[in-house]
Amino acid sequence: MDHGDVVIVGSGHGGAQAAIALRQGDFAGTVLLLTRDRTPPYERPPLSKDYLAGEKPLERILIRPEVFWAERAIGLRLGTEVVAIDPRTRTLTTAKGEQFSYGTLIWAAGGEARQLACPGSDCAGLHTIRHRHDVDALRRELATGARRAVVVGGGYIGLEAAAALRKLGCEVTLIEQQSRLLARVAGEMLGSLFLAEHRRQGVDVRLGTAVAEIVSAGGRVSGVMTEAGDVIPADIVIVGIGIAPAIAPLIAAGGAGENGVEVDAFCRTSLPGIYAIGDCAMHANPYAEGALIRLESVQNANDMANCAVRAIMGSPAPYQSVPWFWSNQYDLRLQTVGLARGYDAEVLRGRPEDRDFSVVYLRKGRVAALDCVNRTRDYAQGRKLVEAGAIIPAEALADTERPLKDFH
Repeated sequence: MDHGDVVIVGSGHGGAQAAIALRQGDFAGTVLLLTRDRTPPYERPPLSKDYLAGEKPLERILIRPEVFWAERAIGLRLGTEVVAIDPRTRTLTTAKGEQFSYGTLIWAAGGEARQLACPGSDCAGLHTIRHRHDVDALRRELATGARRAVVVGGGYIGLEAAAALRKLGCEVTLIEQQSRLLARVAGEMLGSLFLAEHRRQGVDVRLGTAVAEIVSAGGRVSGVMTEAGDVIPADIVIVGIGIAPAIAPLIAAGGAGENGVEVDAFCRTSLPGIYAIGDCAMHANPYAEGALIRLESVQNANDMANCAVRAIMGSPAPYQSVPWFWSNQYDLRLQTVGLARGYDAEVLRGRPEDRDFSVVYLRKGRVAALDCVNRTRDYAQGRKLVEAGAIIPAEALADTERPLKDFH
């Protein structure tokens, strides 16, 4: 049985950063990185953007060159899916029946893309965007002439995929069951801007309806029927409706959690010697008024990895990082800092028609978050306002003649 003083499950941003941070911190023990992926650790955000559009090859999205892991004595085990944990004996079992023992375990398995649950959803031509092989399969279909695409989901993944497909010359219809885009993560102003932009770029956006059935011919998708009864012709369907956190082995082993495994301020689960980080970790976030949430972002994965490693190395510091995100669609670069959830007011800085503006979200009078479109200065300067929970009059925030650093 192979042993790791620290075993990391998952090779996304969190798992990779945990391994890197251990070696940067001069951790001298053995480190094993187990991943069901068959590709060395790579960046996920480009999958729905540059990689899908064919603008970045695999080599440019690798988190580190392939030789890096061996040079740092990090045992990278590709194609290794952990299906069971025994916290008492500190052992892991894989889908192939292999067993590994660990001193400390860092669970960074992320999650899997949610699938449609409707008639016809098992036919060929349906795709998700979560792993490199997902996008490779999609690109192969595009290369053989698929040109009519239906995207299900009006969150970041769906919108980025729609933008990339339009760049490739596809006809794109986007279906979102909510009444606006980005309903989970942003306010009405931002959702309206991106709605207008996608329609301007030729995307047929249909709000307030869901997929009722996948229409197929010969076992392959030929169209999508909406709940409104419309049938949209399709060669391919991309499903971007969120992820299901990959936590089953932890929960089966007795870990606390439901929509994510619960961790404390140091990323420790309720199971001895086991940490959890990244997309699958449910934590009390100070920027969500202490609510238990999961954050699906590179920032969260990396910062949680560093938090867990500090605790393992004997220098614990609680996780208090300010959340940030980004999204590129067409020539619009969206940068977000903070969490808009629970906001009660939106303040507009700039003019959306100029394609250079910010939305400041207030919660109980305090700055909770900013969405900055092609406005990096607001993003950089607004961070301190979010960290401080600054109280600033709305009319002052709206004055673009005053840089946000004036309010620090």
